[in-house]
Amino acid sequence: MDQLLRKNEELSAILQVSQVLTSSFDLEKNLYSAMAILAGRLAMQRGCVFLLDSLSRELNIVAAYGLTREEIQRGKYRIGEGIVGQVIETGQPMFIPNIGAEPKFLNKTASRPQKSGVSFLCMPIAMDGKTLGVISVDGIYDPRQGSVDDDLRVLSIVASFIAQYVLLWENFRQTEDECGHLRLQLEEKYSLPNIIGESAPFQQVLKLVRKVAATDTGVLLLGESGTGKELIAHTLHYQSRRARQPYVAVNLAALPENLIEAELFGVEKGAYTGATGRRIGRFEMADQGTIFLDEIGELPLSLQVKLLRVLQERSFERIGSSDSLTVNVRVVAATNRNLMEEVAKGTFREDLYWRLNVVPIVLPPLRERADDIPLLVDFYLEKFNRLHGRGVCIAPSVVNCLKIYAWPGNVRELANTMERLVIMSDREMVTEVDLPANILCPGRGGNGSGTHCTSTPADLVDQVQELERRQIIEALKTSGGVQQHASRILGITPRQLGYRIRKYDIDLHRI
Repeated sequence: MDQLLRKNEELSAILQVSQVLTSSFDLEKNLYSAMAILAGRLAMQRGCVFLLDSLSRELNIVAAYGLTREEIQRGKYRIGEGIVGQVIETGQPMFIPNIGAEPKFLNKTASRPQKSGVSFLCMPIAMDGKTLGVISVDGIYDPRQGSVDDDLRVLSIVASFIAQYVLLWENFRQTEDECGHLRLQLEEKYSLPNIIGESAPFQQVLKLVRKVAATDTGVLLLGESGTGKELIAHTLHYQSRRARQPYVAVNLAALPENLIEAELFGVEKGAYTGATGRRIGRFEMADQGTIFLDEIGELPLSLQVKLLRVLQERSFERIGSSDSLTVNVRVVAATNRNLMEEVAKGTFREDLYWRLNVVPIVLPPLRERADDIPLLVDFYLEKFNRLHGRGVCIAPSVVNCLKIYAWPGNVRELANTMERLVIMSDREMVTEVDLPANILCPGRGGNGSGTHCTSTPADLVDQVQELERRQIIEALKTSGGVQQHASRILGITPRQLGYRIRKYDIDLHRI
């Protein structure tokens, strides 16, 4: 009967140890709990987990049951020293029936004033041929409670559990360190001093960002496409107290209308045919952090009510579920549309507009901050030279021409232009003859001859818009009026194409 009870206690101890070691990544706490379980279930008086320090090559006690703090600090062994050191050296377990009669038992912790009659078991903690440490226990050995082989078997199982746990813990700690390092890099990258722009209009933007970044208030970023709205959204997040929480970006213009709700709010298993599992939405992903809703003007009217509720009540339901979910999310939205005009047309809810527009930040187009162009040119020149292994320089006359150009694509167009110049230039010095045709000033030939540009920025904007209108018409003709096909030709989404068709008042029937 005693043997049966002993077996039950062994199984219970193994189960409890496995549960403790899978409860968290608190190394010392969980290993101490494992030792306490062995002591309580199997009448072991003391238990220690030693781990090998990879730098000092010493065995140190990381967790111990039945020892004082001072005794734990004394428990250090070199490889080969004492019983503990021999076990780590040989990788083989050892059993000492009576430590009082064993000269190799050093008792470095001085936790056993009366050694006589105390038995000692020591088992290596190893996995895949790598010895990580040892586990030791001692107590009064009683043959009536089972053989020493039983104790060694239980200790071997526990040691294998601990080996797996320690390796997982080391991987977790390494991953956490890497994430922390990357997070610091992001915080530095998106810090205000690293945002390029000294012109008065852009400094006004940075002033607003400084004021609002530390708050949880909603922000609406306004401005033309390519002015850096996503950069500012990143900066608002990484300079806030939510910086260590998720940052989730959603480009609403890039999503098909019938998938936007599922992307934002998630889907419950079985909500519709093909929903074979629960899908987490972007708002859930961003809980405690920031969600960036780019192209908010593209949000369908039918979903604007649901978004309004999230902003007001911080709750929503997944598709196919009636259970409300609560999230704590900061919302930063962006658009290149005039939302007040959309409100007047009835395509955008006025209550949602005012809820989003708590703090509006208008990003100036590049043509209104021409003084920043030389700084941006230097930045992108260094970036793309490093990326492509080049050493290209820009002639001052080229920088002057770049300052005159209207940049309808704003900073994004400037970045693309600089990368193209770095890649395509056959010489170390980029001159005006290397500039793309759309940037060359009117009257200049391909050989660089001609007069300097005298067109105003407004004239150039009109010219670019007329060029864009002609390209859209040509793409629609090529595709036979099929907007899906035309959008692929132009490299934009169908929704963006639809917006431009309305903007330029293109008559589809005539095409």
